[in-house]
Amino acid sequence: MRKKITTAVLGLGFAAVSVLATSGTAHAHGYSTSPTSRQLHCAQGTVSDCGSIVWEPQSVEGPKGFPRSGPADGQICSGGNQRFAQLDDPRNGSWPATRLTAGQGYTFSWRFTARHSTSEFRYYITRDSYNPSRPLTRADLEPQPFMTVPMGGRQPGQTEHHQGTVPTQKSGKHIILAVWDVADTQNAFYACSDVQF
Repeated sequence: MRKKITTAVLGLGFAAVSVLATSGTAHAHGYSTSPTSRQLHCAQGTVSDCGSIVWEPQSVEGPKGFPRSGPADGQICSGGNQRFAQLDDPRNGSWPATRLTAGQGYTFSWRFTARHSTSEFRYYITRDSYNPSRPLTRADLEPQPFMTVPMGGRQPGQTEHHQGTVPTQKSGKHIILAVWDVADTQNAFYACSDVQF
């Protein structure tokens, strides 16, 4: 009887340690669906050689504070998460691209598998000099987001839609970087969407 009780107490102790060890990360998960993000292309099987992102398109989580801090240059699309490094590979510019028209209205969408208190969503786009055959860096992006959606700590629903205007005077292939800042953790979620104007 004593052995059974000791085993049960040890099991509860391991469970408590496990919960405490994970309490610092966001239990929210989500990804950009429109324009189609790289992680969604992987999950849908549109592209191959994606690694574990195929099963976890919602898990591209990294430190927030972008662009002052956050993921390192060349690791922005993966959120600095080495498990998803395939998202940083430019594939010689061959990622499938969503066709957009510069200056027109567009609905930017997210899907969530777990919701969380949110500070804001921000959308960046690459500069005209962007080279789609190289990993994304801060210098590749316009310095300010073209759209910011403040949430004031509210939780999104299962989906979130943001109506905005695609920047004018863009042509060729670009990346739209969507950043979802979680309000009550040190993390954000990152999604790179390849687009063609």
